[in-house]
Amino acid sequence: MSSTHLNRRGLLGAAGVVGLTLAGGASLTGCKTGSAASGGGAAASAKVKLPTFVPAKVPAPDLAGNAKGLDPAYLRYPRNLTRGVAGKPGDGEPVTCLTETFTTAAPAMNRNTYWKELNKRLGSELRMTIVNGLGSDDVYRAKFNATIAGGDLPDLMWFPPNQGLKNVPALLEAKFHDLTSYLSGDAVKKYPNLANIPDFAWRTAVLNGKIWGLAVPYGRHGQVYVANEDFWKPVGGVDFADAQDFFDKAKELLDTKRKKYVLEPAYVNHIAQFAMWHGAPNKWRTDGGKLTHLFETEEYFAAIEFALKCQQAQLFWPDPNLPTTLEKMEGGFLGLHVQSFPGFLNDSNMYDWPAKVVVPFAAEKGMSPSYSYGYGSVGFTAISKQVSKDRIPTLLKVMDYLSAPFGTEERLFLDNGLEGTHHTRSKDGDVLLNRKGNAEVLTTRQAINFFGNAPQTLYLPGKSEVTRSIHATEVELMKIGRTDPTTGYFSDTFANKGASSSDALYTAVKDIVAGRKSLSSYKKEVLPTWRRTAGDAMRREYEKTIAGSK
Repeated sequence: MSSTHLNRRGLLGAAGVVGLTLAGGASLTGCKTGSAASGGGAAASAKVKLPTFVPAKVPAPDLAGNAKGLDPAYLRYPRNLTRGVAGKPGDGEPVTCLTETFTTAAPAMNRNTYWKELNKRLGSELRMTIVNGLGSDDVYRAKFNATIAGGDLPDLMWFPPNQGLKNVPALLEAKFHDLTSYLSGDAVKKYPNLANIPDFAWRTAVLNGKIWGLAVPYGRHGQVYVANEDFWKPVGGVDFADAQDFFDKAKELLDTKRKKYVLEPAYVNHIAQFAMWHGAPNKWRTDGGKLTHLFETEEYFAAIEFALKCQQAQLFWPDPNLPTTLEKMEGGFLGLHVQSFPGFLNDSNMYDWPAKVVVPFAAEKGMSPSYSYGYGSVGFTAISKQVSKDRIPTLLKVMDYLSAPFGTEERLFLDNGLEGTHHTRSKDGDVLLNRKGNAEVLTTRQAINFFGNAPQTLYLPGKSEVTRSIHATEVELMKIGRTDPTTGYFSDTFANKGASSSDALYTAVKDIVAGRKSLSSYKKEVLPTWRRTAGDAMRREYEKTIAGSK
């Protein structure tokens, strides 16, 4: 997933869904999990002092970013790199971690030159248990729960934003260190690269007034449709007048005999895209102080209806557990999939086919499409209480190294390995991964970047025009971008029941699209159940908190 530049693996395509939320924070589209360990968690979290933001001193980008989420871009790899870390952060003892990947795992440490070199630079052996979540949305949760139940915890455990972990606040209190005193306010300045992480990312690690982990930053843009342009050439490309035009062109390209389908089988992700064509809100819509959830809108229902229409036309890949989405995209057997933006370009294997973002368009003439911003984070990494308190600063230093930003010597190595072994330099100075680099570099294979990373920067080696195009696409997305009005506010009911209630609704929606439930069941059964379970209580709490802040 590298959130520092775009020649790395994608992040949330297999796991992410627009509208997901994060632990202890407001309803953020990136990540929120867990439950309140006791009453008043929302009020306490609202008062916690987040780490002081201190921008890193790195070479100036060619295309500037901004505080709203536009990513800075480099057209060439900068030459005058800075040092992000002084000395080796480790203490000679192994550092253990539980993390995840959504692609083929890198070779094991004893067969991986990059991993061995990373250990030398860290001054400690990084022992990662890497769970492969490709094709399944519950494998990491199962491993996480089994690890907790077994009682032998690694030093570092990644808390994902969107995989339905249960009883997170109570678990944190019982099993993990409170890091507030180490990271709150100016205390974070001891770790300069952690201080470079923006406020909105840190909110993912706040619960019940405490900072429970290291924020894992990511681009603030949410998810988008990524198309293989070659797939769509026979129908004039990926420009669509409206939803019906999209449907007609997709049907024309469908060829079941050749196993050529149009849409990956992630129904819920597609529905989120269809809803934006109709102008859906980002999680919640506010009107006169009253909130309406995305699930309650006519835009979302219209999206379900359109997804059902696509399924009945056989536009979706027939196997709902397709484990090779990117390979099917590259081979021309799929036309569209949903991916985090701009993280889709992180996958260097995608360079051989022309990937293009489909900016949301109006479903019907006269409608105004929308685009849902993400949160700029993919969760947080907590430190187990089985780690002695006197070792916490060492682990924070290790995480500081892994969070070194683009433009530092450390990030050059983290994302590209050793020159001559894992990458080469072009005559223009661009950094190009070779086959060994693509196989071994652990940021290419996502494992490191799920539990420690730097704020996102755009860089595509040797493809300055593509970089400009991606930056320009971000600009276009931001023109229709919408934020969640509950961001920065808190709901204890969401912390308790938000993830499970959404999971139940999504399961029912999948059943509707697959034909196992009727479309009418959504308004008659599914939505009322969600409201009773959590929706109405979340609404009341958010409305009260928002009103009380004015």
